[in-house]
Amino acid sequence: MNLDRLWNGWRAQYVGAAVERLAEPQESVFTGILKSGLSDEDAHIVFRGENVFAILNAFPYSTGHLLVLPYREIRDLEMLNNDEAQELWATVTDAVAVLKKSHRPHALNVGINLGESAGGSISQHLHVHVVPRWEGDGNFMTSIANTRTLPEPLDETAKRIRDSWSEWKNRDS
Repeated sequence: MNLDRLWNGWRAQYVGAAVERLAEPQESVFTGILKSGLSDEDAHIVFRGENVFAILNAFPYSTGHLLVLPYREIRDLEMLNNDEAQELWATVTDAVAVLKKSHRPHALNVGINLGESAGGSISQHLHVHVVPRWEGDGNFMTSIANTRTLPEPLDETAKRIRDSWSEWKNRDS
């Protein structure tokens, strides 16, 4: 068996630059938002717990796309302490229930991209995506025009989710 090789020497420079970027300490956008002094309404934070919070994705795949993350800026799951891990997963579960109530999606995606190569655009701050999905939401606009259509402004989405979250938390009272 003869193995063909495709030389792409430019990759060495690209990978080297990526490693250097990772070595440079930079604050995540989430840490920046938390330190900014913005109100939760202006920052689109929809829930705050003791160790974690939930925020709307500023560049959502679909309406209601939430990110659940620890306040502490960490990169990997195994870096969570026990309290953070427990609250993170409880909050992800709550986020699923809240989105089912607030937006009535046909389905949901829940996932984490660990590391830049896995698709994590903000890989230095662990976050869990909770994404509502509807039949046909991957329509021709996304497929052909690389464009997403979002029928609701982020402010309105945040209000609907906050209201549903409050009802969800007070359901047993």
